[in-house]
Amino acid sequence: MATMAKTIQGRRIKNLFNPKAEEPYALSRSKLDDFFRCERCFYMDRRLGVEKPSMPGFTLNIAVDALLKKEFDIHRAKGEAHPLMKTYGIDAVPYRDERLEEWRSNFRGIRALHEPTNLLISGAIDDIWVDREGKVMIVDYKATSTLAEVTLEGEYKEGYKRQMEIYQWLFRQNGFTVSDTGYFVYANGQKDRAAFDARLEFDVQIIPYKGNDGWVEDAIIRAKEVLIKDTLPESSPTCEHCAYRGAARAVEK
Repeated sequence: MATMAKTIQGRRIKNLFNPKAEEPYALSRSKLDDFFRCERCFYMDRRLGVEKPSMPGFTLNIAVDALLKKEFDIHRAKGEAHPLMKTYGIDAVPYRDERLEEWRSNFRGIRALHEPTNLLISGAIDDIWVDREGKVMIVDYKATSTLAEVTLEGEYKEGYKRQMEIYQWLFRQNGFTVSDTGYFVYANGQKDRAAFDARLEFDVQIIPYKGNDGWVEDAIIRAKEVLIKDTLPESSPTCEHCAYRGAARAVEK
């Protein structure tokens, strides 16, 4: 018997939310953030199988991410702080745990079952550090290229902050004592060099962020309330995907 197709007329038919299902429904950190951005797009994706257009992979960013992991792993194996951590006065070391690769995996990540909703929340971290008292710190790697000062200000960076807070929530659900302060390790590709010379140079800095995961559980509950309905939610006024669909329908008519 042939394997069932993953899509029918462009709609995904796998991994859809079924209100009658008894087993937990897996919801990734990124999908929970989709809910936060636009409930209508979230519903169309998770309930109806209509996904947003995919984005090309940011391969340079992925390369920076992979190299930073290797670099911090060298110091993790030695049980010592990375020199950059010392520069910024962070009294901690990279956390050693046999589950680290699992937590980093996009197909696994760190998971927590939210029993009131039966939603299995997951997220793939970049790194985790630990201080002398055993308190863990969530770390996320970011790459950019700008001549401006690198900060956490800006609308799209609010998503970075939510990402950090969901990770903090996940680790707390798994019994860890988690610091409210997490860190973004930011690699900024320099564009003011005289020539390329087959080499891209980066300035790397650490930006602390004090998170508050108090919103996460409420968001999970509201996401479940949206998923179990049989009607489409209203569009978000700031959603570019909904705006595009609306404009396309208007022109077609």
